[in-house]
Amino acid sequence: MTYFKNIWKIITQYGDVFFITGVSNTLLLAVITVGFGVIIGLALYFARKSRFSVLRGIGTSVVGVIRGTPMLLQLYVGYFLVPKMLPFFNPTPFISVAIALCINSGCYVSEIFRSGIQAVDPGQTEAARSLGLTSRQTMQKIVLPQAIKNILPALGNEFIMIVKDTSLASTFFIGEVMTSYAIVKGQTYLTFECLTIVAIIYFVLTFILTKVLGLFERRLQAND
Repeated sequence: MTYFKNIWKIITQYGDVFFITGVSNTLLLAVITVGFGVIIGLALYFARKSRFSVLRGIGTSVVGVIRGTPMLLQLYVGYFLVPKMLPFFNPTPFISVAIALCINSGCYVSEIFRSGIQAVDPGQTEAARSLGLTSRQTMQKIVLPQAIKNILPALGNEFIMIVKDTSLASTFFIGEVMTSYAIVKGQTYLTFECLTIVAIIYFVLTFILTKVLGLFERRLQAND
């Protein structure tokens, strides 16, 4: 009984820390990560498909390094390296960690783009070229619109994964849910109760996002 009383006490006294600061920063970080990750992923895809060997090498190397190293290590590199690379900008820890997350997400999104583009029937590309469209026009007007429709569910799953992966950013105390947990735990010394609240928050967020994603996928299928 004391356990549930402690949970209610934490919610009433520190609800703003958990639900306003923590959840809002978590969702903001996830939106920034996936939004810029899509841009970076598309750029990396075209770099890896470029006829220039230098661009291919850069794109392949970046994706290989990011996919072959732990995300927490990348966050550490971003946290310490970004301020040195952008001293005139003086980035905050939130921005430094967000940049590292964007690059990580971009590398995985590039693979999503690759699979989505390859899923488009090659015959459509051949038909477009036979009608006089250039490679660039074919990609912009024929291939990409269909590929984006194919990869939207995967991008939704990427967003859900990023919401959970932002918990790693609590190492740098940037204000997301796990940072809120550390702050409240340090003030109340109620470790398990705080963890229970955090678990409920993440479950509710991912459950709602999963249901919204499922509804979106069903509408896409109905439009086909």
